[in-house]
Amino acid sequence: MTSTLAVEHGLAPAAVVLRAVLAHGPLARDALAELTGISPAGVSRHCASLAGLGLLTARPAAQPPGRRAGRPRTEVDIAADRHAVFGVHIAHHFATLAALDLRGRVLASERVPHPGGEPERILAGTAARLREFRRRHQRGRTAVGLGVASGGWVDPDTGVLVEHSSLGWYDVPAGPILAELSGLPARVDGHARALASAEAMFGAARGCGSLAHLFVGNVVDAAIVSGGRLCRGPGSAAGTVAHLPLGAPGTRCSCGRSGCFEADAAEWAVTARAGRESIVEVVEAAGAGDPAALDVLLGRARTTGRAAALLFDVVNPEVLVVAEPGIASLPACLDAVRAEVSARSRGRVDAASRVLPTSFPGGDLLGVAAGAVQLDALYTDPHAFLG
Repeated sequence: MTSTLAVEHGLAPAAVVLRAVLAHGPLARDALAELTGISPAGVSRHCASLAGLGLLTARPAAQPPGRRAGRPRTEVDIAADRHAVFGVHIAHHFATLAALDLRGRVLASERVPHPGGEPERILAGTAARLREFRRRHQRGRTAVGLGVASGGWVDPDTGVLVEHSSLGWYDVPAGPILAELSGLPARVDGHARALASAEAMFGAARGCGSLAHLFVGNVVDAAIVSGGRLCRGPGSAAGTVAHLPLGAPGTRCSCGRSGCFEADAAEWAVTARAGRESIVEVVEAAGAGDPAALDVLLGRARTTGRAAALLFDVVNPEVLVVAEPGIASLPACLDAVRAEVSARSRGRVDAASRVLPTSFPGGDLLGVAAGAVQLDALYTDPHAFLG
């Protein structure tokens, strides 16, 4: 029997079993069969093959009170302590290095400042720090590979950062360069798509067949998941929202026009308006009661809400997740986004339940984005990935 999930999401049955255990485990095999629609014999076969790859482990199930003694029951769970996924997120002023387990939990992370400039030099320095980071944090686990995430236009098929406007990088083969210098197989994707995958695998969007994700940082990106699959489009250019005319009309953009979403909402613009050195300082000041800092963040949240309302009208996802520091930390900013969606979307969106802050706030966000590039590939086709 073919699993309904396999049909809906285009996954091989082994991947359906693995993702079911990730979302709901530990699970008994009969519960897995009922959940996935795969026959009990098929579930047992796939569990055995996934255990052989070191991805699943069996453990005794808790006995219900009053159950008569008999053959002990076992459950299967993700073998989260056997592998490590490493990640590199490339941002405007720094790179983030991370090690994650198979449940997407950040085991260790480190920020590596860079001054900008030639991408080859920055990537070489990042790879050198990554080799040392791996020596300190692999700790007996098997390294699965390296995930690389960044903002802007990223082509995962070639591993190329096609366009990262804030860094001034164009057609940079970041994946091939980091794979060669780190000694790890590398996969590259945009951070909005990576975080959308992470939300679907480990976050608040588990079980949702469709979602949209907005990343609002020094670059502004979106990602769309429909039918359990990321929408990429030709050249993986889907999700480009940076130049939607949603900002203040007088705000000039590097593209030559005015009022672009990114020019209005980018961190460099927000920190300049707030008179602070970093977005962290702006959020901390707003949280401490500074009305000017809060007003700047509320303006950014309202602009983000206008983008979210457009996405609801065009895509109508089950949920929309926003990764933005003010929205993650300050209830007033999240309320402002939801108010814009309720006021502007024509789809009668219940914004309180369908507009969510990121599941990965704080320092883990960028590390999760990078690691999720590899983890999504692993959970999509585990045998091709590790077999």
